Amino acid sequence: MGYKTIIEDDIDILVAGAGLGGTGAAFEARYWGQNKKIVIAEKANIDRSGAVAQGLYAINCYMGTRFGENNPEDHVRYARIDLMGMVREDLAFDMARHVDSAVHQFEEWGLPIMINEKKDKVGGKHPYMREGRWQIMIHGESYKPIVAEAARKSADKIFNRICVTHLLMDEAKENRVAGAVGFNVRTGNYHVFKSKTVICGAGGASNIFKPRSVGEGAGRVWYAPWSSGSAYGLMIEAGAKMTQMENRIVLARFKDGYGPVGAYFLHLKTYTQNAYGEEYESKWFPALQEMVGKEYLDPEVSHRTHRPIPTCLRNHAIINEVNAGRGPIHMVTMEAFQDPHLEEIGWHNFLGMTVGQAVLWAATDVDPKYENPELTTSEPYVMGSHATGCGAWCSGPEDVSPDEYFWGYNRMTTVEGLFGAGDAVGGTPHAFSSGSFTEGRLAAKAACKYIDDGKAEGIKVSDAQIQRRKEEIYKPMETYTVGRNEIVAGTVNPNYINPRQGLDRLQKLMDEYCGGFGVNYMTNDKLLKIGLKKMAILGEDLEKVAASDVHELLRAWELKHRFLTSESVFHHTLFRKETRWPGYYYRGDAMKLDDQNWHVLTVSRRDPKTGEYTMEKAPLYHLVGDVEKKPAEEH
Repeated sequence: MGYKTIIEDDIDILVAGAGLGGTGAAFEARYWGQNKKIVIAEKANIDRSGAVAQGLYAINCYMGTRFGENNPEDHVRYARIDLMGMVREDLAFDMARHVDSAVHQFEEWGLPIMINEKKDKVGGKHPYMREGRWQIMIHGESYKPIVAEAARKSADKIFNRICVTHLLMDEAKENRVAGAVGFNVRTGNYHVFKSKTVICGAGGASNIFKPRSVGEGAGRVWYAPWSSGSAYGLMIEAGAKMTQMENRIVLARFKDGYGPVGAYFLHLKTYTQNAYGEEYESKWFPALQEMVGKEYLDPEVSHRTHRPIPTCLRNHAIINEVNAGRGPIHMVTMEAFQDPHLEEIGWHNFLGMTVGQAVLWAATDVDPKYENPELTTSEPYVMGSHATGCGAWCSGPEDVSPDEYFWGYNRMTTVEGLFGAGDAVGGTPHAFSSGSFTEGRLAAKAACKYIDDGKAEGIKVSDAQIQRRKEEIYKPMETYTVGRNEIVAGTVNPNYINPRQGLDRLQKLMDEYCGGFGVNYMTNDKLLKIGLKKMAILGEDLEKVAASDVHELLRAWELKHRFLTSESVFHHTLFRKETRWPGYYYRGDAMKLDDQNWHVLTVSRRDPKTGEYTMEKAPLYHLVGDVEKKPAEEH
């Protein structure tokens, strides 16, 4: 196509994606790899990329051990109950024991963290202002630029505007990574990165299920709209094992603007009610307890011990109350907003990270001081760093992990030399921004050791592999050039589909067959098998996706990554024959949680040559006891 080929060779650590996971990786890699070449490839610009791009009003993962607040073990218990037991506890504990140091660093770099001056000082410092047990409040509009600066000072080179499409594979040793390739989304230039290790810090998947916001609202989604499943697409295509890809998340959010509810519930002490002003949650709990068992839902124990009811089960109550004809669900803001200070916090919460919600309320004449706004449940998202555990099957730390969870290097996938952080790592829910940064640090330290141990010697990448990937990457533009004159009407062409048409088809399939909002999150084995058949046809058609320019080429590859992610979600959802997370999705043919057969983690591998999936169960170890201990002093 006439675009320049730019080859960056002799890289020690390539960081693919510069969100919080990627920035943490670059920062830590410099510490352990003083003489190593560290390169970052980022689809957007490192200063405003990833899930934190628009700002954030809270850091959702902070132990506060030095203030005597929580232990890492406590956090593992919390994540475990919220995920109905399904957590890689070695990874979750490893993140939790290191996360506080990351937050303290953010503060040193200039992130304004709110202080609770009403509490006594510990070691000369007041504790941070808590939003909830695990959340601390920040003035976070510039959270990402502050953290990105540390990565910029650490990396040898940063390539902004590079869409990484494929991982390069070593031709000297099977199943070993050798770098990555992609293209510049502005110039179209082809970029080749030859690297001894790759840390995948790319994003999870929004917009794989049909979104609620359509037409003029298209693009207004809960998770970052530019998170196109690349964390999964890159690793699945390379043959890495994946875990818990069925564990999608559905969010209860303010309607249409997707404004977060955490600060409202936890800090403003708001609560929800149905359209008729009634409390509704408790009426759904007895039947729900039949579905999931007392171990996961016991309101009396939750009230007595302040143990939160799992998020998915609260969703279940909302979904069923609306289906019973008593919607919409309202957030009761009118009481809290009579206090001018709380009213200000309520608005600041959106203005600091979800401006669209504030604008929507203004545009639709909703004043939460005089009217209780509507809540709704979102379409599902697939991710590994928020409150769900999708991602690659990764090795844990040597001092904590059981044998089945450890193969030499922390956060290394089943592909040698390929590490994960943030959304890329499976089984580590409730990491959020600070935990993702921490995982990047852990992955980078392990990647440096992998190189120092001589495990990356003798890597070979042929010109043929580089050329083959180049032809594959630019094929959508070739397809468009050859077939563009045969348009039938509008954008309809017998020779190709464009990325928008492909995305519409994918979202419809995921919604109707894999349990989206349009079917009340319901699916079954028959629907999933029909869906997989239709996915196979869509996969064939994606070989004929066309791009009229470099921007559409970006959309084409985002679509291909979303497709690979969605295919994995289908296989995992079919494999787990139970309803583990009512309120996130339902298996109509297996409506009960089944601990006897399914108290396990699911693991898949897609064969890179044939595209065939292999599914297996992996043991689920509970490494942390049920009883909470007093926090230890921070060392």
